[in-house]
This record gives sequence, C-alpha cells and structure tokens, in this order.
Amino acid sequence: MPPRRLSGWLDGFAARHGRPLTEPAPDRLVLRSPDGATAAIRLDWGPLPDSADPLVAVVDAVTRPRLVGALIVRRQAHAVGVFDGDTMLAGRHGSHYVQGRTKAGGWSQQRYARRRENQTGRSFDAAAADVASVLLPEVDRLDALATGGDRAAVDAVLARPGLERLAAPGLPRLGTFAVRDPNAGVLREFPAVFRQVSIELNELA
Repeated sequence: MPPRRLSGWLDGFAARHGRPLTEPAPDRLVLRSPDGATAAIRLDWGPLPDSADPLVAVVDAVTRPRLVGALIVRRQAHAVGVFDGDTMLAGRHGSHYVQGRTKAGGWSQQRYARRRENQTGRSFDAAAADVASVLLPEVDRLDALATGGDRAAVDAVLARPGLERLAAPGLPRLGTFAVRDPNAGVLREFPAVFRQVSIELNELA
C-alpha cells in the first residue's frame, strides 16, 4: 500500500482485531492480535529504533522522505533517476535496438546470437554511462538504490567498471521490481512502486 495509508490501516487493523502485540525484528514488524490475526510489515529501511513505539516508528520509517537512486534496465531500454520522496530531481532514459531471438539453426543461429550479444553489450554500456552521470555524483547521499526491470540486466549494468560503489553492500537495495519497459513515464512513476509498504497477513486477518 502507499506509505500515506499505513497509519489509517494500522488503526483499522486494531479496530477489527483488537490492539496487537508488536514483535520487531531486523527485517519486519510482526503484529499479533488477540483474535489470532497477524500482520508482518516488511522493514525496507532497516530495523526500528529500540526506544520508540514500534507502531509510531514504522509509520515514520515509511513516510519519511528519502533520497533514492533508481535504475530500471531491460535489454532494449533503461532509465536512471534520483528521487527525493516522490519528486524526481534528475533522470535520463534511453532505448536501444537489440535483435530478437531467431529460430534459425547452425551457423546462422550462432551469427545471430553473437550480433544479439554485441547489441546487448552496447545497450548496457549506454545504461552504465547514464548511471555514472546521474547516480554516482549522489552516491554518498543516497539512502537506497531501487532497481527494476530484468534482474540479470540490472546486475550486468552495475558490474560495469566504475560503478562498484553502487553495488557495495553498504547501500541498501530495493527491488528488483517488475515494471514495464522503461521510459520517461515509467521512471517518473517508479516511486509509487518502490515506496509501497509490503504487509503479509495470515488467514484470520
């Protein structure tokens, strides 16, 4: 659900099932209600503070504006951006010709496969260039990197020389989210995807 709805959802959960006990964990906050209903809220931004009311803290965690880098990659297109909350501060996108698969056999199939591989490599190189231009200048300020599209394609781009800091363990990574082929509109709407709050409910909830 959108972050802005979490506070109201928590109030409704308590009204329907009774005030829940909270069980904070490093990656989720579990709510256990008197009637047996449970809900596990995924903590994409890390553990909650020990001293805070977990229900207040989780709302604060998901609604707080954060600086997030975005990278969406498929073989034929890419989009890169920097977001402050829902607001895009910078962004680039590009499309590339990558030949489709062929049913031809033998030597022709090998020739098509090599051509497709070369085209894919150029596509990923172009994406890496935009990543270096848009994301690297902000890497020390980023709270997370949100990725979308094809996981193998994203990993291939981030493996390009010079982008090691974006793939470092110290930068939290959100995704990889399934989205349409990236373009300006898909990039602009990406915060509605990566900022969603994930809640897992049991059968009583």
